[in-house]
Amino acid sequence: NFLREAPEPTGEEGEDADLEAPKVYEPVPTIDKLKEKLEEYLHLYNETVRGAKMDLVFFKDCMVHISRVSRIINIPQGNALLVGVGGSGKQSVTRLATSIARYQIFQIQLSRSYNSNNLLDDLKQLYQLAGAKGKGVTFVMTDNEIKSEGFLEYINNVLATGEIGGLFARDEIDEICSELISVMKKEFPRRVPTNENLYEYFITRVRNNLHIVLCFSPVGDKFRSRALKFPAVFSGCTVDWFMSWPKDALVAVAHHFLGSFEIQCTPQVKQSVVETMGVVQD
Repeated sequence: NFLREAPEPTGEEGEDADLEAPKVYEPVPTIDKLKEKLEEYLHLYNETVRGAKMDLVFFKDCMVHISRVSRIINIPQGNALLVGVGGSGKQSVTRLATSIARYQIFQIQLSRSYNSNNLLDDLKQLYQLAGAKGKGVTFVMTDNEIKSEGFLEYINNVLATGEIGGLFARDEIDEICSELISVMKKEFPRRVPTNENLYEYFITRVRNNLHIVLCFSPVGDKFRSRALKFPAVFSGCTVDWFMSWPKDALVAVAHHFLGSFEIQCTPQVKQSVVETMGVVQD
C-alpha cells in the first residue's frame, strides 16, 4: 500500500487538495521493485530523522515484515504484536513502516523513576494527538519498557475499549469536546453534538489513529502469563512472528557490511569470509 507516487502539484489545487501518495493495497510487481521503493523510504527516513540513522538490509523476510506492519498500522484500529527474540529487527521495521505512513512515532523515555503515573501522562498526550488533533501515531512498547505488569493493564484497556478510567478530568473532557464540534459536524452533519456523542467521537478517533505496536520476546514464562492476564493485548493485535533469519539473509547482511570493506586477500577468500559470517550468526 505504499508503491504509488504522490500526484504532481499543478498549482490549481484547492485548499483541501490531497497531495499525499495514494494508499492502494495491491500486489507487488517484483521483489526488486519493492526493494527499490523501500530503499527510497529508508533514505528519506535517514534524511529527515536526526540522530536515529538506520542501516537496513532489505532481504526478503525483512521486506515481508515491513509490508505486514505497514499494512496493519494503515488500517483504522490497526495494532500489532511483534513476537521474536531480541535483535530480530522488530523496532527498526516499525520505525520504517511508521515513516512510510507519515505518522509520528512515540516510545516512552524509560528511567529509574518512571512509573504508572508517567505512563498515564504519556497516554494523555497521545490521546490529545490522535483524538483531538486527528494525527496518526505509532506507540511502540518493548519488553524492557514494561517496568510493572500494571503498564499492560492500561494498554489492555486501550486495545479493548479505547477508554482509561480517570485519564482526563471533567473540565479537560469538556474542552476537548468543544474543540471537536466543528470537526464532527464536517464529518457527520446529521449527528447532534451532545457531550456523549462528542466524547464517543473522540474515543473513536483515538482508536482509529493511535496504533500500538508491542515488541515482545517469546522466551520465558512472561509471554504465556501475559496472554492469560491481558487477553486484549493478544486479541486486539495482529500477531507477526519474527522467526530466526534464514542463512541467505545473514550472508546478505555480512555482504552489505563487508562488501566495500578492504581486505588484503583474493575475492574468493573475501567471499568465503562473508559466507562464514553468515554461518557463525546462524
